[in-house]
Amino acid sequence: MLSVRNISRSFGTRRVVDDVSFDVGRGRLTGFVGGNGAGKTTTMRMILGVLRPDSGTISLDGKPVGQSALHGFGYMPEERGLYPKMEIGEQLAYLARLHGIDKGTATQRADDLLERLGLIARRKDKLEALSLGNQQRVQVAAALVHDPDVLIMDEPFSGLDPMAVDEVASVIAEQAARGVPVLFSSHQLDVVERLCDDLVIIADGQVRAAGSREALREQYSESRWSLETSNDVGWVRGMSGVVVEELAGTTVLFGAEPAAADIVLRAAIERGTVTSFRPVRPTLGEIFRDIVVGAAPTNNNEQKVEAVR
Repeated sequence: MLSVRNISRSFGTRRVVDDVSFDVGRGRLTGFVGGNGAGKTTTMRMILGVLRPDSGTISLDGKPVGQSALHGFGYMPEERGLYPKMEIGEQLAYLARLHGIDKGTATQRADDLLERLGLIARRKDKLEALSLGNQQRVQVAAALVHDPDVLIMDEPFSGLDPMAVDEVASVIAEQAARGVPVLFSSHQLDVVERLCDDLVIIADGQVRAAGSREALREQYSESRWSLETSNDVGWVRGMSGVVVEELAGTTVLFGAEPAAADIVLRAAIERGTVTSFRPVRPTLGEIFRDIVVGAAPTNNNEQKVEAVR
């Protein structure tokens, strides 16, 4: 398990990361979400040893993360950092060899990843000859080519079409399946919700919520219900303790405490056939908006400081 405990980091007078703690479990995909300037990239850079925390600790399986452990980390930065004029197959094999992998194995790993990501036919192309989406796929491969012990990815789905998102998501999920702690950030909340096991929501340098996806959806659920019947449901508007949010013919979405919702259900059964009745839990996007609204920083100091480092 990768454990982040009470880490903080300031640039000048601005505290960019403030007492942040969370865990990334082995075999778990952990989504790290927040608005621009929330502190995600700074936190990731501290985990990777690029930046030193002002305070707090980072450990892997109970041991402080040092240089030897960091050697086994895989990292995909948001900004592209590969060699534009180098063949992509050669480049991936080179990166694998930097991790002590022999030439033959490095070449095979590079080819396997390019095959998996739909780029094997272009293994001899220079990076600059690829579309931005395909360059992103190569960035993903570069983070994986040495079979990392921990995987950290900053916006891995940026610039990808829906089919490419599915391909990359599948490759990342395979890493978790072999027991790797995976932490990834993304602004594409629908992808995060579909892919992740756990979530960390950060705003203004502080963790606002953390836990499993389902636990957070349960925690931030309100008493909202969806009812669909064989008859018109306009009568629900007159029920005591019920607030109708949406009503369309035989379907209604309403807010009510469980006891009042039960009364609505029994009344619907008396009037006809109930085809669906269920609690409605919030999406990740709705939870994110509820937690983060009003918490975003008023300037982009984090991005400005990191841009010159």
